[in-house]
Amino acid sequence: MKKLLFICCISLFSACSSEKKETKTTYDFTTTFEKSGGTQTPTYAEVIAFYENLAEQYDQIHIETVGLTDSGKPLHLVTYNPDGNFDFENIRKEKIVLLVNNGIHPGESDGIDATMMLLRDLANGTKEAPKNVVISAIPVYNVGGSLNRNSGTRANQNGPEAYGFRGNAQNYDLNRDFIKSDTRNAKAFAEIFHKVQPDVFVDNHVSNGADYQYTLTHLFTQHNKLGHEAGTFLHETMMPDLEATLLKNEWDITPYVNVFGRTPDSGFSQFMDSPRYSTGYTTLFNTLGLMVETHMLKPYKQRVEGTYALMDALIENIETKQHSDIKNIRKKTHDSFVNAKTYPVQWTLDREQKSVLNFKGFEGEFVTSELTGQKRLKYDSNKPFTKDVDYFNYFKATKEVTVPKAYIIPQGWHNVIELLKLNKVTFETIKKDTIVEVEVYHIKDFKTHTNPYEGHYPHYNTEVTKSTQKIGFRKGDFIANTNQTAFRYLLETLEPEAVDSFFNWNFFDTILQQKEGFSAYVFEDEAKELLQNNPDWKAEFEQLKASDETFANSARQQLRWIYMKSNHYEKAHLRYPIFRIAR
Repeated sequence: MKKLLFICCISLFSACSSEKKETKTTYDFTTTFEKSGGTQTPTYAEVIAFYENLAEQYDQIHIETVGLTDSGKPLHLVTYNPDGNFDFENIRKEKIVLLVNNGIHPGESDGIDATMMLLRDLANGTKEAPKNVVISAIPVYNVGGSLNRNSGTRANQNGPEAYGFRGNAQNYDLNRDFIKSDTRNAKAFAEIFHKVQPDVFVDNHVSNGADYQYTLTHLFTQHNKLGHEAGTFLHETMMPDLEATLLKNEWDITPYVNVFGRTPDSGFSQFMDSPRYSTGYTTLFNTLGLMVETHMLKPYKQRVEGTYALMDALIENIETKQHSDIKNIRKKTHDSFVNAKTYPVQWTLDREQKSVLNFKGFEGEFVTSELTGQKRLKYDSNKPFTKDVDYFNYFKATKEVTVPKAYIIPQGWHNVIELLKLNKVTFETIKKDTIVEVEVYHIKDFKTHTNPYEGHYPHYNTEVTKSTQKIGFRKGDFIANTNQTAFRYLLETLEPEAVDSFFNWNFFDTILQQKEGFSAYVFEDEAKELLQNNPDWKAEFEQLKASDETFANSARQQLRWIYMKSNHYEKAHLRYPIFRIAR
C-alpha cells in the first residue's frame, strides 16, 4: 500500500513538474525605444534579457552564445525560424539565411533597436512569417563598447540619449579587424559566420559626411570586387529591387554619400570595402553584403524606423522573388573564381564608367566662420534641391596574380595557421621531410604607414619578385589547396600584394630584418677574395662603382653588396615565407 502511495505521489509530482515546464511566463516586449517615444536605446544587459525572454516565449526564436569577446562576455546569436529548426546544416538545404550584425559601433544603435522589434514582430505574428528566409542576428557585436555607455562621444549625432562607445574593450575599431582578427570579437564573429554560412549579410551603421535629405543610405559591397554572377546580381537585381520596394513603402534611399569636406552635388564615388571591413570579409565567401548607413543628423526615431523598413524590404524581396536564385548564383560565382587563371588583388576607381543619381540634397556653401575666421562648410536645410549627380560605382583591377594550385605554410607560422583554420581552410600535412619545387616570392618594395592604425603600422604598395626554387619542407608543414570553399580568403590573405594581406598587416615583419651580419674589419679580406674568385661579380661590382657615386663613396655599401652575393647572406631575409605550388 505504501509502495503504491509512493508511486502515485511520484506520478503526481511529475505531472505537476511537466505542467509547470510547459507554462511560459508572459513578458512585455515593448522595447525601451518604443517606451521612450524613440529617444532611448537599451543597455547591453537589457538587449540580451529581451532576446532571452523572447526565446522563452516563442519557439520560433533561439538564442545561443558563440565564443568570447574582449569584454570577457560571450557573443550572442539570435535566430528566427518559423519552423523552429535551428540546425543550420538542415536550414541551408532549403532556405536562404540572412545574417544581421548590430552594434559594431555601439553609438550607432539604430540596428540594435530595429532588429529587436523586427524579430519580435515576426515571432508574435504581427508580420507575416517568411517561408524561404531564416533571419539570424548578432544583437550587439561590440560588447565592450556597449558597456562603455555615455552621452557625449557621438558629437554630431541626433540621439539616442545614451549609447555605447566606438572602440571595443581593447579600443579597437571592430570594423577594421575582420581580416587581421586581433580581437576575440573578430574570432567569435568568424565562428558565427561559418556556423551560419549566410547567403545575405547586413551590417547596420550610422554615418555623416555631408548633409542631405535622406534618412537612409545603402552601402552594398562593391559589385566588381564581389565579381562574376554574384556581383552582377547584386548590382542589377538586389540593389534596384531594394530601392524600389522602399520607395513603394514611402522610404527614399540613396547610395552611401562618400563625401567629406565638400558638398555631394559635384559627384562622389562608391566606397571600396576591402576585407578589413565586414562586407569586405563576407565577400571572400561570395556572400551578398550590405551596410545600412542612416544619417546621424536625422532624429533617432526616424533612423530606427528606416532601418526596420530596410531590413523588412530586403526580407520581402528575398522571400517573394530572389530566394530561388541566390544559392545558385553564389555557387556559380565560387566556380567562376576557382576556374579562373588569375585573381584580382588590387583595385582602382574606373572613371570611364558611372551612374547618375537623382539626388536629393541641401544647398551648401563655404562661408567665413564667426569662430575661427576661416572658411567653413555650411548647409541650408531650407534650400532643398533635386538634381542629377554623378556616382562613380565601377572599379577595375590594377593587379592580378596567377592562381596557384596550393600554398605551403610552414608550421612555425602558427598565428597564420590558426586564422586559416578559424576560417575553415582545409589542409593536408606533409608526411615526411621533403623537397618541393615551389614558386618563391621575395619582397621587392613596400611602403609603411608612419602613423599607428588599429594596433599596426600597415604596409601598402607592396611589390614582389617571383622565382622557382626547390625548397626543403618538414614533416607537419601545411598544404592548402586553392580548390576549396575558402579560395578567396586564401588568396586575399596569403598573396602579399593584396590590399589586406597578412603581409600588409605585419604578420611577416620578422622577414624584413636580417638576423645575421658581418664586421667590416673581418669581412673585407674575404670580400676581396670573393671578387677575385667570381669574375662576373667583379665586373658587376666595378660597373656599379663607376656609375653610382654614392655606392663608390660608401665602403659599407660595397661590402654589403658582396656580402649579399655570398653564402653568408641569410636566405630568409625578404623571402616571403609562404610558398606556392604552381598549377
